Amino acid sequence: MGEDTAIGNGAPAAERNLGNARNRRMRLRAAWMYFIEEMTQNEIAQHLGVGRVTVVRLLSDARERREIKFSIESGLPECVGLERELEQRFGLSEAVVVPLVATEADATKSIGASTGLYLSNFVRSGMKIGVGWGRTLWESLRYIQESPMSDMSVVSLLGGITRVKHFNPSEFSWRFSNLFQAECYLMPAPAIVDTPQTRQSLIEHCGLGEGFERAKSLDAVLLSVGHLEPSGTAYRDGFVADHLRRSMIGQGAVGEVLFHYFDAQGRLVEHPIHDCVMAAPVSTLQRVPQRIVASGGLHKAEAMLGALRLVKPTVLITDEAAATRIIELDRGTGARSKS
Repeated sequence: MGEDTAIGNGAPAAERNLGNARNRRMRLRAAWMYFIEEMTQNEIAQHLGVGRVTVVRLLSDARERREIKFSIESGLPECVGLERELEQRFGLSEAVVVPLVATEADATKSIGASTGLYLSNFVRSGMKIGVGWGRTLWESLRYIQESPMSDMSVVSLLGGITRVKHFNPSEFSWRFSNLFQAECYLMPAPAIVDTPQTRQSLIEHCGLGEGFERAKSLDAVLLSVGHLEPSGTAYRDGFVADHLRRSMIGQGAVGEVLFHYFDAQGRLVEHPIHDCVMAAPVSTLQRVPQRIVASGGLHKAEAMLGALRLVKPTVLITDEAAATRIIELDRGTGARSKS
């Protein structure tokens, strides 16, 4: 029986490829845990969230496909090893590490594809999912399998930027929700307002407080990590002024999630911009049961380490170069990136 039967010969090629990739990934993770980490089949079943019979089948299939001899030969073992170290080091329920053709290669499309694949298998009817924005999340839309869900809702965690050149939080939210025919709740305000008083007035008198309340009852959040280099979308397109970017770097900031700026230790920096951001608070994000972070690129490694410490995601989707550097930085062996 060929691999095309994983989903069915009548399914579109893209869907078969997504299913094949997911099945292969599960086989290789099970094989790594069994042969390298010497976990029992029951332990593997518990970790992967499947039954023991499924683990037996995964290992058997891996042997039949010659993916296992005395080593795992065809499954990018470096990535599997990085996944396991990230999971153990940061308490993740799952890490997904995608390979790169070169260390400095743009990882956006690869991470976006893996994120789309992951979400296609993750989303269920009845879920309430909060979403952020960014290039990686936007790229994932191309790879999410359309699947109507009942009683599902999508909540935008960030105000929509009204002056758009490339990416818009509101547009990502409704495009994502459309893939599942879910109800979508937007935050009809700029991402950053001019004063704290304006922010408070919008929340109290313009109905935006309801969006902040919805964020408190989410089942999952989907987030991306931003860096502070001038090439970042928020700075390149003028959404955050350069003098603010430089002042936040001066306060020790290395990255941001939903325009919440933090240092490498995962601590929010003290800066007036936080009183003007129309976004779900970090404290709300931290309480959501499933927290998915999808980001990568060597230039983002320090920002991602800070995000791991701040948001404490349950799932991380990244690339092998970023994963390697994150681990080095966490060990204290990686050189601090330049601002």
